[in-house]
Amino acid sequence: MTKILIIYTGGTVGMIYDEKTTALRPIGFNEIRNNLPELYRMGIDFYVYAFNPPMDSSDMHPEIWSELAGIIEDRYDRYDGFVILHGSDTMAFTASALSFMLENLSKPVILTGSQLPIGKIRTDAKENIITAMEIASTKSNGHCMVPEVCIYFDFMLFRGNRAKKYNAEKFEAFYSMNYPALAEAGIDIKYKSNYMLPAPEKGLVVHKNMDANIGVLKIFPGITRKAVEAIVNTPGMRGLLLETFGSGNATTQAWFTECLQKAADKGIIMVDITQCDGGSVELGKYETSQQLQKIGVVSGHDMTFEAATTKLMFLLGQDLPPAEIKRLIEEPMRGELTPTAPEL
Repeated sequence: MTKILIIYTGGTVGMIYDEKTTALRPIGFNEIRNNLPELYRMGIDFYVYAFNPPMDSSDMHPEIWSELAGIIEDRYDRYDGFVILHGSDTMAFTASALSFMLENLSKPVILTGSQLPIGKIRTDAKENIITAMEIASTKSNGHCMVPEVCIYFDFMLFRGNRAKKYNAEKFEAFYSMNYPALAEAGIDIKYKSNYMLPAPEKGLVVHKNMDANIGVLKIFPGITRKAVEAIVNTPGMRGLLLETFGSGNATTQAWFTECLQKAADKGIIMVDITQCDGGSVELGKYETSQQLQKIGVVSGHDMTFEAATTKLMFLLGQDLPPAEIKRLIEEPMRGELTPTAPEL
């Protein structure tokens, strides 16, 4: 019988309405189990690792990602797959982080949750958990069908570092603009193996060091020098994400270029990602991005904000030379980017 480890971190999936406080409060996994008797009819031997107390995903941080990676590392040989119950707000960050931390992953790590608590009559939690469990336990020719970190939500399975939460109200909370879904659940679950990462030949290597000393500079018309300077002069900052217009463009005002040049001179690694959910950065395509290229800003190509953030934290935590970090930023490590704009 397939063995699956459920890691319950918290989130809306594990909340109930408290009549005294009139707010949602977290519950333990036993209460989730009581609302989901279908788990015992699936023919899956499952075990549970529950955070105590459960946490809201807004409190997620790199130390918890390291803890999750460690939980999987310690139990990797005992289970066929892992399902992480997680709040949807930061789920894409956790999925992206784990994709980088779990090198040579050959087993499924499926994150899921819900938009409505499991105790609600119309909850989406049951379907999400049940199908995530089925995906995590599915094999083909003796091998796991999905050997990577994924997000399953509302009938769709996405690569974890390609997914983004785009809606706070619909059950369809996530999408993947720049990469196709890996599976779609209907009467049957239709897997798209040609889009999945190949099974690795080497054994699992777990990296737990993440350096969160990064900043984010979102460009907007009318941005001031004081605002830019406040960010680029942040003490201890080692990396900076530039959220630029379109295919990687930013203002060409001299003071802006000067500020970024000073940051580059201090050794800050700068990554250009687009504010658009779909599409890719193409540094040098327009004159307005050529200046960034000259300064030494590297392209994030079509990475999501979540993937770019966690990849930069991951690389900064690996004690690599700056030139190597810049090289790896622009290369796909876990399927998180396409070097050129994808044609889908």
